Amino acid sequence: MVTCKNIFENKNIEVVESRGGVKVLEYKKDLSVNATNAMAAYFASEMNVRRRQVLIELKGNAYTISAGAMQWTSGAVTMVADVKGLGDLFGKALSSKVTKESAIKPKYQGNGLLMLEPTYRHILLEEVSDWGGMVLDDGLFLACESKVQQKVVARTNLSSAMLGKEGLFNLCLKGQGVAVLESPVPRDELIEFVLENDEVRIDGNYAIAWSDTLDFRVEKSSKSLIGSAVSGEGLVNVYRGTGRILMAPIQ
Repeated sequence: MVTCKNIFENKNIEVVESRGGVKVLEYKKDLSVNATNAMAAYFASEMNVRRRQVLIELKGNAYTISAGAMQWTSGAVTMVADVKGLGDLFGKALSSKVTKESAIKPKYQGNGLLMLEPTYRHILLEEVSDWGGMVLDDGLFLACESKVQQKVVARTNLSSAMLGKEGLFNLCLKGQGVAVLESPVPRDELIEFVLENDEVRIDGNYAIAWSDTLDFRVEKSSKSLIGSAVSGEGLVNVYRGTGRILMAPIQ
């Protein structure tokens, strides 16, 4: 039996979000400072630049995480490479080249605790089934329940592939389970669009996640070429159909 102390009773650590067995821990202040960087650390904390960690409680289930993301485990927790064979290894190596995600993502299973490495990025917990299929921007994936399917999706039309600036290929999560994502901005600043047979136009690659049910294209901001030129907008990313979009206010 392992007893883990100085986490939940630590007054400097706050659980800011939880879903299922996943908890997001946030350090109110960075206490590991000296006289040289104490002032910078203080103002960083005041501006919401804080260390965050993900703690996963395993109860006979399994989580797949980004390579190198594990900090420690406790209890009867084992790690296995999430590879089913040589063909699967080749496919995942190829997908890592086009999605900029790690080729082999370790899978942790058993009964105990799994703590991920600290990060200054913001953590999002999403239920994948709420999205249908959830397409992620590059570098957003941190972890997910292993029962969640990971697929590589390619652009279905030339305009979005060449001009959308969202990459030719993206990681898509499908099924049911919790996904842990690293966001460049906090949840409070993310704009969420829920579409029902409608469209959203975004000038730039601000979308960080969207449903794979949406048709993503790049089009002129105006129906006429002259109108697009004089408006100063040019080309915009267009998402049509039924689904959801998470958009950051900054790129």
